[in-house]
Amino acid sequence: MSALPAATPASLLKTPLHALHLELGAKMVPFAGYEMPVNYPGGIIAEHKQCRESAALFDVSHMGQLRLIGDDAARALESLVPVDVVDLAVGKQRYAFFTNASGGILDDLMITRREGDLFVVVNAACKDADTRHLVTHIGHRCTVQPLPDRALLALQGPKAVTALRKLNPEVAQLTFMTGMAAHIAGADCFVTRSGYTGEDGFEISVPADRAVALARALLALHEVKPAGLGARDTLRLEAGLCLYGHDINATTTPVEAGLTWAIQKVRRPGGARAGGYPGASVIESQLATGAPIKRAGLLGLERVPVREGAVIVDAKGHKLGHVTSGTLSPTVNQPIAMAYLAANHALAHHEVYAEVRGKRQPMRVCPMPFTPHRYHRG
Repeated sequence: MSALPAATPASLLKTPLHALHLELGAKMVPFAGYEMPVNYPGGIIAEHKQCRESAALFDVSHMGQLRLIGDDAARALESLVPVDVVDLAVGKQRYAFFTNASGGILDDLMITRREGDLFVVVNAACKDADTRHLVTHIGHRCTVQPLPDRALLALQGPKAVTALRKLNPEVAQLTFMTGMAAHIAGADCFVTRSGYTGEDGFEISVPADRAVALARALLALHEVKPAGLGARDTLRLEAGLCLYGHDINATTTPVEAGLTWAIQKVRRPGGARAGGYPGASVIESQLATGAPIKRAGLLGLERVPVREGAVIVDAKGHKLGHVTSGTLSPTVNQPIAMAYLAANHALAHHEVYAEVRGKRQPMRVCPMPFTPHRYHRG
């Protein structure tokens, strides 16, 4: 999920579920060029708890879906990402990021190997630029096929599998970061067991003209209720997951962002397919010696929310960094935030201060996630 300056109402795009959102009483807001539901009548906290306790349905059809087709597609994609794509087995999914010449992150994405193609999901605000990036750099090596005729639904929560298996029992065999084709509610779908909340869950790619029928079938199940972008944001922050355009962008490297877990050994210095992607020299240098700044989790010691942009200082008022995301956590019931800090201050239990409306609010550096992940790994 990524941010984009608000568009005028006349220029906003609509997902295939737009009319259903209005029917359900959603509050609609501009997001990434689309008119999207931020919450439904029950409110953000209720939707957040619904996802943590049962199952919540999110419309993420604004995101970009693409196919990369051809025998050279995996090696071609590896020239743009520092991630092992060649060894990705059929039915397996992997998190990746496009990088630029300075090692910054152009976008983060999900890749799934299928029979005959690579299925790629990119952020909404970046999808046009990502498509151009792919066509420009590897379009001569493989076919880059956008899928604008497909919608994407995310079903997240501990009872997501209980609900979805009622519509197709086979989906229960999936484990975290795997995918399969599945016929659900009369539609030929592609389902992955992943998500953006820290909970077990699924993302379902469905033909756009079947999206409403699928959403209604899911919402008819007693475990499932709709949720909007507001809860999606608080959930992902509790899970310690980055929001593109806020916690990561073209000026932050994967090392600074704490995303080096996504760079497999084969793509690191000394690996069989090391380098060969934009910014490799910068990223490999930081892998060896460390980065000067680091993304860190912060826990508020007083009940004052700390929002994006707040400056972080030490006890003497010296600037240490800034907050990129922050909220009052419904689960932890304390202010939480993510920030970039000087590396020597991004240490667990280190106390810092956030400047909020002219006052310094004490915060403590803490490990992420703020709420334990509950992915189904089998």
